[in-house]
Amino acid sequence: MTEKYDVVVIGSGPGGYVAGIRAAQLGKKTAVVESDQLGGVCLNWGCIPTKALLHTAGLYEDIRHAGEFGLMVDEVSADWKTVIKRSRDVAGRLSKGIEYLFKKYGVMHHVGRGRLVDAATVEVSPKEDEVCQLQAENIIIATGARSKVIPGMEPDGQRVITSREAMVLPEVPARMVIIGAGAIGVEFAYFYNVFGTEVTLIEMLPQILPLGDEEVSRELARTFKKRKISMLTGTEVDHIDRLKTGLEVQTSGQRQEVIIADVALVAVGAQGNVEGLGLEELGLKVERGTIVVDEFYHTGVAGIYAIGDVVGPPLLAHAASAEGITAVEHLGGLKPQPLDYGNIPACTYCRPQVASVGLTEKGAQEAGFEVRVGKFPFRALGRSQATGEIDGFVKVVYDAGDGRLLGAHIIGEGATDLISEAALALKRGTTCHEVLKTVHPHPTLSEAIVEATAVAYGESVNY
Repeated sequence: MTEKYDVVVIGSGPGGYVAGIRAAQLGKKTAVVESDQLGGVCLNWGCIPTKALLHTAGLYEDIRHAGEFGLMVDEVSADWKTVIKRSRDVAGRLSKGIEYLFKKYGVMHHVGRGRLVDAATVEVSPKEDEVCQLQAENIIIATGARSKVIPGMEPDGQRVITSREAMVLPEVPARMVIIGAGAIGVEFAYFYNVFGTEVTLIEMLPQILPLGDEEVSRELARTFKKRKISMLTGTEVDHIDRLKTGLEVQTSGQRQEVIIADVALVAVGAQGNVEGLGLEELGLKVERGTIVVDEFYHTGVAGIYAIGDVVGPPLLAHAASAEGITAVEHLGGLKPQPLDYGNIPACTYCRPQVASVGLTEKGAQEAGFEVRVGKFPFRALGRSQATGEIDGFVKVVYDAGDGRLLGAHIIGEGATDLISEAALALKRGTTCHEVLKTVHPHPTLSEAIVEATAVAYGESVNY
């Protein structure tokens, strides 16, 4: 059986499903091929369900400290199965939401694995003995990525796990080692610590959240230390020994020791899903497990685009969505602007939250900028004192020459929402003077952005 379309998208993650809907909005007859649940890893096993778990952890923590606010709660306990079930229910509802959107915009969903037969044909196998072919003028590869497997730390799904299994463990482990202190690692470190797990976080680079601002990473480490989360930085894992009664994690580097654990979560990165797609036969270039594309996500093979994690960093859902829209608008002849990867926010949803956009102080200096830096602690903010969320700060980096904002880095309550103001400021080339003259409502968390700017220019009246 052969069906004809204008656009066929392989994969329905945040890049693929958005690309499919945008193509349909532009009047293209569109199909999306997905072998699993609509929404891909992000919606079903990543971004969304983890945030549901983290929100539950935050509520649990708040209730246990309710007495500090004059609220008497005699006893609080967690029903672990319900905690996990709610997270899965949230993901399920949103997956059905994509199904609704596909029907609304006329996007056809083909269930099965997709493979490129030629530059205009995708072969879909719903079952082993069934095959159909989808022909299209344009094909978008949005197959995403999976957890990277490291020799000596191969996951077994029970004791040595990836983030996928970490979301549905049947019970709370007594001891967990987390290998890798990026966003995934620190989020699960916070989550399991709240529910009573003894957590050890291991990072081979000198700081947790190694790609972030150094001061932000130190502040997060300080708060994690207060929570009694053990952190080993500058430390590598040689191998994991699986014993009858648990695991022995052998480390090297600054700290050489054996750590005993019940579960080890390996969160050391991702690799693109490029296998079994027929890429090599068509001449698509693949380097280090990712598809090579140009600034509009064209692969160099006529009519074939690739977007999202399968084309490499930044491995963020919102980046994949933006790439999908850019690719579709390019193939649709709308002449979109290339994405500015220096202005894509990164967010981590542990407690305190962490968010950043643009250049770090160190990065700006290495790029040759003379900078003005301002930092304002949430502890000095009325809104933060009122809510009791006083950890963290806002840090802003400005070009000392023309006053343009170069970067913003936030650690604290609401950081992942506040960062959008800085992203918009970066996009518009906003200067320190424009920020200072923008009246922010009081009392709010957003005041910390203008206060940090005032600190940078010696105009602060509140710090």
